[in-house]
Amino acid sequence: MPGTNLTREEARQRATLLTVDSYEIDLDLTGAQEGGTYRSVTTVRFDVAEGGGESFIDLVAPTVHEVTLNGDALDPAEVFQDSRIALPGLLPGRNILRVAADCAYTNTGEGLHRFVDPVDDQAYLYTQFEVPDARRVFASFEQPDLKATFQFTVKAPEGWTVVSNSPTPEPKDNVWEFEPTPRISSYITALIVGPYHSVHSVYEKDGQSVPLGIYCRPSLAEHLDADAIFEVTRQGFDWFQEKFDYRYPFKKYDQLFVPEFNAGAMENAGAVTIRDQYVFRSKVTDAAYEVRAATILHELAHMWFGDLVTMEWWNDLWLNESFATYAEAACQADAPGSKWPHSWTTFANQMKTWAYRQDQLPSTHPIMADISDLDDVLVNFDGITYAKGASVLKQLVAYVGEDAFFRGVQAYFKRHAFGNTRLSDLLGALEETSGRDLKTWSKAWLETAGINVLRPEIETDAEGVITSFAIRQEAPALPAGAKGEPTLRPHRIAIGAYDLDGDGKLVRGDRVELDVDGELTAVPQLAGKPRPAVLLLNDDDLSYAKVRLDEQSLAVVTEHLGDFTESLPRALCWASAWDMTRDAELATRDYLSLVLSGIGKESDIGVVQSLHRQVKLAIDQYAAPTAREALLTRWTEATLAHLRAAEAGSDHQLAWARAFAATARTPEQLDLLDALLDGTQTIEGLAVDTELRWAFVQRLAAVGRFGGSEIAAEYERDKTAAGERHAATARAARPTEAAKAEAWESVVESDKLPNAVQEAVIAGFVQTDQRELLAAYTERYFEALKGVWESRSHEMAQQIAVGLYPAVQVSQETLDRTDAWLAAAEPNAALRRLVSESRSGIERALKAQAADAAAAE
Repeated sequence: MPGTNLTREEARQRATLLTVDSYEIDLDLTGAQEGGTYRSVTTVRFDVAEGGGESFIDLVAPTVHEVTLNGDALDPAEVFQDSRIALPGLLPGRNILRVAADCAYTNTGEGLHRFVDPVDDQAYLYTQFEVPDARRVFASFEQPDLKATFQFTVKAPEGWTVVSNSPTPEPKDNVWEFEPTPRISSYITALIVGPYHSVHSVYEKDGQSVPLGIYCRPSLAEHLDADAIFEVTRQGFDWFQEKFDYRYPFKKYDQLFVPEFNAGAMENAGAVTIRDQYVFRSKVTDAAYEVRAATILHELAHMWFGDLVTMEWWNDLWLNESFATYAEAACQADAPGSKWPHSWTTFANQMKTWAYRQDQLPSTHPIMADISDLDDVLVNFDGITYAKGASVLKQLVAYVGEDAFFRGVQAYFKRHAFGNTRLSDLLGALEETSGRDLKTWSKAWLETAGINVLRPEIETDAEGVITSFAIRQEAPALPAGAKGEPTLRPHRIAIGAYDLDGDGKLVRGDRVELDVDGELTAVPQLAGKPRPAVLLLNDDDLSYAKVRLDEQSLAVVTEHLGDFTESLPRALCWASAWDMTRDAELATRDYLSLVLSGIGKESDIGVVQSLHRQVKLAIDQYAAPTAREALLTRWTEATLAHLRAAEAGSDHQLAWARAFAATARTPEQLDLLDALLDGTQTIEGLAVDTELRWAFVQRLAAVGRFGGSEIAAEYERDKTAAGERHAATARAARPTEAAKAEAWESVVESDKLPNAVQEAVIAGFVQTDQRELLAAYTERYFEALKGVWESRSHEMAQQIAVGLYPAVQVSQETLDRTDAWLAAAEPNAALRRLVSESRSGIERALKAQAADAAAAE
């Protein structure tokens, strides 16, 4: 991907020289149904601080026809090179630039993405600009601190709809002329164009009236539950406006469910794009609705934190994402009428697990990352930027107090509305409202990498009374290759004391909240009290740290993990057990036993589904190879037993059906999948609907039961975009050399697949029970990787670099081959990071396999 990078120093110099006033962008999309290129004309008005200087504007385009600066025509052949247009001889004060170009539709989810729905053969367009892709649609100064107003004029095919950041106007002769936006950054501008279906409503409160819109393709309209989406959106408006004491800052709020979206959603100002897999075509569990609601609230929070107030440079990206991630969970937990008041359980179960994993990779970095250029930020949308940052913000709220935290946030929004900020601006506001000095806190938490471990040290007398209690904090060495030093940090935590009641339930009888700092922190509040059955550090999940149980607590939890009356302590214990398994402190066979002993009592469906994924990963990657088949058999038999025992029609029944399908292996189990598909067998309450059918078909394809004809027949039943992806996965999953060769050629040797289909093929290609068949592709991966990286767009190349890494080949040979490639290929920093992270997974798996083998002995 040559010629598209931008360094922080270049951006700083450009921001010192330029102040951008406005963009007028004129796009002719009348040929969108056919694809190819489209006409883009950009007029930019900007002021220059010094006369006689020079700068550049960004543009990724096949052809530039015209560059006119202050009325003088510049030769595009001379000034347009490497995705930049040179701007020589700038005048002091106001300058006017006009650029006319042909820009290209994409199928990669970057820039202006074009998708044709197989149901109606109509094209659907949407833009995705974060981080640096507005320049694929119009000439722009592509950095967040050069805010401006944006006025779009779009000519579209007759009968289509055009949506942007500003309210949608009435078209004249199929031309849509939008009013200028407020001053915003280029990466949150948006256009969504096509014959979309829409539903409209309004948010009204205290004299405020905000138009609301929800959009999707007509082929999904029958599945669009607009009322539920509007309900979550209104709860977010109520809660955020109260907490932020700042009214929603834009004139309308549209949410557009778009196809082949690379992320979960994008916070375009007033025109949020969301992956249309969130329009559920089949029955899903409540956990899926909770995740969708969290996504909706996350993007709505961004309207204030990110859009109204924006980071100056991408090193503070974490502020945008961490704040939105914290806010989504806090809103779900606290908003009146919320259907998911247990959202902090989900946060602990999913976000924290993601963060802990990311923080133990060789690419771990401080939350406030050192972003030297765009290549850095493109791979920095990670578990530290989102999940660790949000965890630390939750810790900060506990540290300064919730009221002081939100008063500081309110001052921050009022002070910096429609401007750009640095971390110091937010911390300064919080220091004012809390009276706390946050410089030391910031240095320890935001400017260092790595994770701490908290362990209890307990002494009791002969009667079981606690004579002393202390918390030991450890700072493990950072992974090899990571920058920085291990750091002990200040933690605000709670300690929960749990005992078994007469019904065998673990109930909290006491709670102590305190600050932990340094290597050893005494807890005198517990001295002199009878020792409870379980002492749980970081109860209520206030801090970000790995937690271990003392021997007695671990023994009780092993037997009674499912007996906690509340979901959050269960989630914390599940997370601790999983972390111990990943760290080779708990053998995979013992982790499986723990899960099987407690999962039947787990009521939180999100936790149950996470355990399903983790058990499969543990057996596939962390089990001793000689024990893997026996453990898989044990697990699969358990999934079938739980499927048959689950309440008819329940979320748990559906989750167990999917878990069973993922590892079904014996002839009898595969016969059952086949029979459920053709209707010759049924399980009471289980609806084998479209999405569940595909899960069964893909498993039957992966074990060789189904071939091309059966997959084609299933696609005829579901001739949709989702069906196309599912069929691509099934075809690539077939256990034959020909199927693997076909999949590899379509992804690696050709660049024709759209992003979503490429992702689907990769998902089918990599099957953990096809290790021998896939072994030959290890060498082919390393031979092709650098060429792929240099010739494809970032999103497409990253899918291949991560998805096709030989992660199922857990061996020293894979480590050696990776090391040899890293030494010889000299990849850039972004690619080196992705490959090094994948290598780390092999290293971790080898240690866990050794621990599991030792447990057998």
